[in-house]
Amino acid sequence: MFYTSQNLPVVVQNRKIERRYRVFDILVASLALCVSAPMILLVTLCIKISDWKAPVFFKQERIGRNGKSFMMYKFRSMQVDAEKQKGAIESQNEMSGPMFKMENDPRITRIGKWLRKFSIDEFPQFINVLQGDMSCVGPRPPLPEEVQEYESHHLKRLSVKPGCTGLWQVSGRNRLSFEEMVELDILYIKNQSIRLNIRIILRTFRELLGKGM
Repeated sequence: MFYTSQNLPVVVQNRKIERRYRVFDILVASLALCVSAPMILLVTLCIKISDWKAPVFFKQERIGRNGKSFMMYKFRSMQVDAEKQKGAIESQNEMSGPMFKMENDPRITRIGKWLRKFSIDEFPQFINVLQGDMSCVGPRPPLPEEVQEYESHHLKRLSVKPGCTGLWQVSGRNRLSFEEMVELDILYIKNQSIRLNIRIILRTFRELLGKGM
């Protein structure tokens, strides 16, 4: 890009804002991993006890900001060959649009149901945040095959880093359609701020506590 005296101040300001978001993400992710360290060790042990030969973590290619692909980490909550089984249950998709969701997915393990209920399987994504591939708050990171089915307005949700949580997750999640999720993502992008990120994180925390009551 060619910088002129007119647009240079805007570029500098944008870089300052990006640095603020990055510092915020590093602080929140580091704190979350430190506080949850005992739980992470317990979950690791439980997964290993349930299937000693199976990996603790699940790695999957996702699409991030500006279409850049990265490997996203989660605690393994499904059977080892879950990806191969997906084709057999594709017709039971409960979400509209290029996104797969199934409430009673037969591929989920016994401990996986508990991990998903409290979203504990998502905690390793804080590693992705520290690596710079994700933010603490942002749109859900889509699969490559989902992006291939996107229409032009869907691509707007790829203009920022994907997040561990987001406006969609605290506004109905699976009860919403894919188009409603995209609308919420675009709304978040237009109004993105540190203050909004904090509000979404607090709402996420309250929802997780509510599930345990």
